[in-house]
Amino acid sequence: MLVTKQAPDFTGSAFYQGKIKKVSLSDYRGKWVVVCFYPGDFTFV
Repeated sequence: MLVTKQAPDFTGSAFYQGKIKKVSLSDYRGKWVVVCFYPGDFTFV
């Protein structure tokens, strides 16, 4: 995927204000967003 291309919409879980909640990329449409993925984070792999 290129930096200049729009990312596909997705939904995931996020830890926010002490709780886990569902968020979608479309929730932030029109705003600058940095998305970081940590596959295997908090696992014993």
